[in-house]
This record gives sequence, structure tokens and C-alpha cells, in this order.
Amino acid sequence: SPHEHQQSLLLSRIITNVEKLNEAIVVMNKALQDINIQNMNIELVAQMFKNYQSNVLFHLEGTYNLSACCL
Repeated sequence: SPHEHQQSLLLSRIITNVEKLNEAIVVMNKALQDINIQNMNIELVAQMFKNYQSNVLFHLEGTYNLSACCL
């Protein structure tokens, strides 16, 4: 019947669109994984810089205290 044929065509279009959507989601998930990896690298560098900055401040304060006490 024409009604069944039309429903079959519609169902076929829906299936095709869902397959395309699934493919797009797979690509998006891969991109998000890559972004998360890069964010972890950025976080690591930021933590290293923070530690370096703390060490520099500690040594500068120590040097200042040493020079202040010995003047």
C-alpha cells in the first residue's frame, strides 16, 4: 500500500540520519578526548610553573633574610 511505502521511506531516512548522527558523535568524542589530553598537558605545565614560582619566592626571601641579618 502507498501508506506502508511512505512509512518505509520515512523510516529509511530516519535510520540514515541516525547513522550520520552517530558518526558525528564519534568524531566529536575523539576531538574531546584530544582536547582533554591537551588540557592535562597545560595543567601539568601550569603546576610546574607554580612550583617554580614558589621555589623562586622561597629562595628570594631566604636571600633577603640572609642579607638583612648580615648587614
